[in-house]
Amino acid sequence: MTKAELVAKIAEEAQISQAQANKALGSFISAVCHEVKDSGSISIAGLGSFSISKRAARTGINPRTREPIKIPASNSVKFKCAKALKEAINPPHGHGGSGHGHKK
Repeated sequence: MTKAELVAKIAEEAQISQAQANKALGSFISAVCHEVKDSGSISIAGLGSFSISKRAARTGINPRTREPIKIPASNSVKFKCAKALKEAINPPHGHGGSGHGHKK
């Protein structure tokens, strides 16, 4: 799903204009980014939590030249889905289907 498709879905479900839905989604994304940057994490009930994950400096290998390269320490964002989301994408076993949560 693209951002435009998500905006259209939000607009339809909330019965608001696409412009309003786009503004709301933009505000949500901005708020999540600022909170993770400022406090290190944010938890959203029913969705999950975003947190900063620190990556240590390490030595890698340039795939083209096979030479060792230094990769500096950096921060990354980690997402852990909420139990409700995990259960929504992994239906209980024994209810038909493959039990893997995949559509066929």
